[in-house]
Amino acid sequence: MTGPRLDRRARGGAAWREGHAAEWLAAIWLMLTGHRILAFRLKTPQGEIDLLAHKGRELIVVEVKRRRLRDAAELALTPQQAKRLLAAGEAVRRSRPALRGQALRIDLIALAPGRLPRHLRRLAFDG
Repeated sequence: MTGPRLDRRARGGAAWREGHAAEWLAAIWLMLTGHRILAFRLKTPQGEIDLLAHKGRELIVVEVKRRRLRDAAELALTPQQAKRLLAAGEAVRRSRPALRGQALRIDLIALAPGRLPRHLRRLAFDG
């Protein structure tokens, strides 16, 4: 197969690899700051959680966004996505007895080429 369709597939594969690499980088960053990674790309009925982490008495649903500019990555999480992630985190917490007493929060790791990751904690969205 040749032409535009093949080009889209090649770009899609590159985007998948870049996204996967970004998640690993974010996990390493979190581990360096004392977090324990519980799951990668955890699939739930509510959607996929990029990283599920734990620190202290908190269960943390981490969304990883990589963009050309870190500021763009910081703005890439929509309120609808955050709501879905919160529901997914709640479902995981309810389904695992060891996690039931943990506080739940949503964090974002924003990545951009040539920049250190930025960890935005305890995201809150209106609505």
